[in-house]
Amino acid sequence: MVERVDENMELRDKLAILADAAKYDASCASSGAPARSAAATGGIGSTARMGICHSYAPDGRCISLLKLLLTNVCTFDCLYCVNRRSSNVRRARFSVDEVVDLTLAFYKRNYIEGLFLSSGIIRDPDYTMEQLAAVARKLRLDHGFRGYIHLKAVPGASSEAVAAAGLHADRLSVNIEMPTDAGLSDLAPEKNARAIRGQMGDLRQRIDEARAERKAPPFAPAGQSTQMIVGADKASDRAILQASARLYASYGLRRVYYSAFSPIPDPHARLPLDAAPLVREHRLYQADWLLRYYDFQLEEIVASCVDDMLDLAVDPKLAWALTHRERFPVDVNRADRESLLRVPGLGVRSVARILATRRRAAVRLEDLGRLRVALRKVMPFIIASDYRPRNNDLRAEDLPARIAHTPRQLELFET
Repeated sequence: MVERVDENMELRDKLAILADAAKYDASCASSGAPARSAAATGGIGSTARMGICHSYAPDGRCISLLKLLLTNVCTFDCLYCVNRRSSNVRRARFSVDEVVDLTLAFYKRNYIEGLFLSSGIIRDPDYTMEQLAAVARKLRLDHGFRGYIHLKAVPGASSEAVAAAGLHADRLSVNIEMPTDAGLSDLAPEKNARAIRGQMGDLRQRIDEARAERKAPPFAPAGQSTQMIVGADKASDRAILQASARLYASYGLRRVYYSAFSPIPDPHARLPLDAAPLVREHRLYQADWLLRYYDFQLEEIVASCVDDMLDLAVDPKLAWALTHRERFPVDVNRADRESLLRVPGLGVRSVARILATRRRAAVRLEDLGRLRVALRKVMPFIIASDYRPRNNDLRAEDLPARIAHTPRQLELFET
């Protein structure tokens, strides 16, 4: 039985409970939202400028979002979820109007740029989806809110209920949860992987149709995303990346989020006792970036895996480079974009700056420094107009230790 909600609970207490309960969902960046300005359209809010608080966009920007659950009451009993039906946690529930009022109040105080709203399952998936959509509809139509809105598409909700949410939300996300169907069946038997993928397919069709028809009302213009929990089951990094590649190809996702499993109160016996290493989550994000922005093929990334797991000590691009030392050094003044993207330490933005710089003059090592390239990492792999690595640099056994960095947030974008 789910614990009853205290109907007399103070709003501050609800906020404390439901903001904390929302922290396990990582899929809340706001990249891809269309530019909207209150000055141009009336109303309040804007997506034209991005602040930062807790969420990161793919280009490194930090986004401030009010991140809440509508309620942590749930009829589902997913073993990995702290809010599952059988969990002994304090329960709370916002009304639609309370979430609307909180969003407006936080925005007017310049605390947030938008709203990320998810929920436990109340009554049934359709009713829950309708409640989430009602929040977005009231913000947009009743209050002229032009900020970013991201809603969770509830597993099992009808196509019509999800469609109503997409008319007012910038992004919708359907969490796949587990990398494999077997993992989902084992840890969340009330969820159906095939139904979740069907919901993703329906969203892609609606998003594509809205983009193709210029006069059609916008539908989730920032696209859809999903999240996988890493380490709750026995899925390998290879299996996780294979699942991500299929999701990107099949459903046009803007992003797959990886969330390292963390032990929860009253854990089920089938769950691991220890948290998944955060560095494993980090390596998966780096590998994901290589797939989407660096023209790497999946097999190139996983070829250096040991027992189908990414190396936690070395980032996946460096791991590839170390097994293909014959491809280096690369001349930054002559190499094409694809070759430069393979150099450890050069990211998409760095490569674009190098290509622009060398149109005017030969690129020297100090030029790379001014472009904020991590010289210690790139020097063994490049040739510049005034620099060439020593013959034994690439063959040195201690090369990985000399250039490897402790994972940092920005390394995610410049691998």
